[in-house]
Amino acid sequence: MARIDAETLLPNDHLQEMVAAGEVTQVHRGQEYATAGDTFAIDGTEFEVIDTDQRRLGDLTDEDARAEGSADMEAYRERLQHAHEDFEWDETSEVVRHRFERAE
Repeated sequence: MARIDAETLLPNDHLQEMVAAGEVTQVHRGQEYATAGDTFAIDGTEFEVIDTDQRRLGDLTDEDARAEGSADMEAYRERLQHAHEDFEWDETSEVVRHRFERAE
């Protein structure tokens, strides 16, 4: 277990605001930025990473998209393409899911 900066896992203010509001409970990244048990804070509210696992983009579901603040997978794909200039959706690309919750 380690204490990490929120920016390490959540790379922009908008995403951090969505996490603080409870609208985002997981994030997929290209590599592992935290492990289960790691903690971070957003505006004084503590969060704990409860799980990380390797997946492929093709395994993501509408439920995953909603947990990341998008309405569905189509909106999630569009968001990624907008956020990452050179991003190309490849269903075989490996990503790491980081799931987190407010710490008690």
